[in-house]
Amino acid sequence: MARIRFQSVTKRYANGATAVAGLDLDIADQEFLVLLGPSGCGKSTTLNMIAGLEEISEGALLFDDRTMNNVPAHRRDVAMVFQSYALYPHKSVFENIAFGLRMRRVPEPELRRRVMDAAAKLEIAHLLERRPSQLSGGQRQRVALGRAMVREPSVFLMDEPLSNLDASLRISMRAQIRHLHAQMHSTFVYVTHDQAEALTLADRIVVMRDGTIQQIGSPDDIYERPANLFVASFLGSPAINLLEGALETIGGTLCFRRGALTVPLPACFRGDAREVVLGLRPEDVGPATSEAAQIHGVVDTAMPAGSDQFLGVAVEGAMLFLRVPKDVRVREGEPIGFGLTESRLHLFDRTTGRSLRRAA
Repeated sequence: MARIRFQSVTKRYANGATAVAGLDLDIADQEFLVLLGPSGCGKSTTLNMIAGLEEISEGALLFDDRTMNNVPAHRRDVAMVFQSYALYPHKSVFENIAFGLRMRRVPEPELRRRVMDAAAKLEIAHLLERRPSQLSGGQRQRVALGRAMVREPSVFLMDEPLSNLDASLRISMRAQIRHLHAQMHSTFVYVTHDQAEALTLADRIVVMRDGTIQQIGSPDDIYERPANLFVASFLGSPAINLLEGALETIGGTLCFRRGALTVPLPACFRGDAREVVLGLRPEDVGPATSEAAQIHGVVDTAMPAGSDQFLGVAVEGAMLFLRVPKDVRVREGEPIGFGLTESRLHLFDRTTGRSLRRAA
């Protein structure tokens, strides 16, 4: 078991580039933490520092109360699964899974017990005599997971392990990894740029950008209460709609204004910025009613998507993309009105990008 703590950790390379800057992060024992962000944000570097594959330039990394800065990778009780499966093509599935245990001279009965137990949990026991070339991508990924599992580590690290799989396999493997975490009682740290993986797997998500943490929270916190424009726009598919405008107080009510558009805002927002950005997620619209705040525009595009349809709606010189039920009948070029749920709106300072939502 391991609690992992980063205390003002910085990773700086010889060329002067800083990959991670002043990282403060506390990962609870047995937590499933996801590091999420675009390429180059520092998430894989952070993972590699936990593994002992990257040296720390400044600060301290602790497992429980033990400083790990100078502890070599093979003494950290950490197992890692990479984006590439890195399987030995000439060895059977059994021997691929058992390889690390053989290197540690684990007795044969214990070795076989661990391999068979991992294979059963990953539902690959029937594949143990095959070679990697005889396996599908999903099966190879499970072999790579099994090779890490048999070490029974305190910390389980995953660096974009599903990125080589097709969409349907990624969904099933997410469920497999979630079950694996429940069974192993280990601390999991998972790196991805895929927001769907982060939202479905994590106990908490750490959103990173340019080597710094933008927000830490549960999947609901990150999605429903983004701390800034970057976090808001990084999560969501389609992406959140962003409308630039200004704040005005009308009849004692704080409102968002853009041209002829006026949207009353709930009391949860502060009015301490003049130029603002209103955020509206595509799914957070409904029928236009007299009780709801409304937006009116013109349908630019209508795109069926199975159970839903996506509409491109021109509103005050901006294009909003909305997700509505497939039975909503619209035609391109026609005017349309839709209602807003005020509690589902987001508001950001246009200059700083920070959320204007009051602290709970």
